[in-house]
Amino acid sequence: MRTRSRRPRKWFMALQSAAVLTLGLVAAPAAHSAQSPYERGPAPTETSVRASTGPFQYAQVSVPGAGFGSGTIYYPTDTGQGTFGGVAVSPGFLSPEILIAWLGPKLASNGFVVITISTNNPGDQPDSRGEQLLAALNYLATQSPAAVRQRLDPGRLSVIGHSMGGGGALRAADSRPDLQAAIPLGGWHTNKNWSNIRVPTMVIGAQNDFIAPNDQHSQRFYTSITQAPEKAYLRPVGTGHVNVGTGTPVVGKFVLSWLKRFVDDDTRYDQFLCPTPSGSDLVEYHSTCPHT
Repeated sequence: MRTRSRRPRKWFMALQSAAVLTLGLVAAPAAHSAQSPYERGPAPTETSVRASTGPFQYAQVSVPGAGFGSGTIYYPTDTGQGTFGGVAVSPGFLSPEILIAWLGPKLASNGFVVITISTNNPGDQPDSRGEQLLAALNYLATQSPAAVRQRLDPGRLSVIGHSMGGGGALRAADSRPDLQAAIPLGGWHTNKNWSNIRVPTMVIGAQNDFIAPNDQHSQRFYTSITQAPEKAYLRPVGTGHVNVGTGTPVVGKFVLSWLKRFVDDDTRYDQFLCPTPSGSDLVEYHSTCPHT
């Protein structure tokens, strides 16, 4: 795997424009110039980031386990825009893969190679789920079908997990500082200190969570993450422990925006993350949100 790049983590990058004179005539306005070589797809809107699918056609394939139970890979079929970042997703305690399967179409159709997994055992604890997330990323890069590997950038990888899978995402990020992003959804873990994480991490809690109460889990995780270059913590309105992982349009919006910003370095998604967003669909939102 590629060593984590030291690409600038800037939230606001000035867009450059110029009037081009050719033979004394003013040329037509220049098209948008990508600020990142990994920018994929059209400019986002509030509607597009909330939608269940994006602009890319995608395919899916079921795969056997290789350090994880089994999985499904979703990947863009486009071959004209270069390679895509990768994402591994774990469900929670006693939960089947189908509960986090919504992230496959959501993210693949927005330009990511995604593997959603079932775990070796439904009762696997968070640290085991973290190991299985990393095994799934390794599978994407080295053992997945050729059509998948041809579309994957193995140096731009990330993890997502729900509940104990969210705890697994934290463990994976703690173990692999070269990951580009981590997102625990209603995360659960007995460890509350994640000060060693150096991966941009978005902690998404629920408005009402009686299984992984925020003051015992998500909030404490966020507070303990002191070494990551960027971090955020939010609680969407109307979410409980289950549907913060099974997905709502608001959860999908922030998951997609975080991955686009830190896996793709796509500054077009800054608008959804910084300055600190607010609105009737958020109970609270906190982030490092740095300024240039």
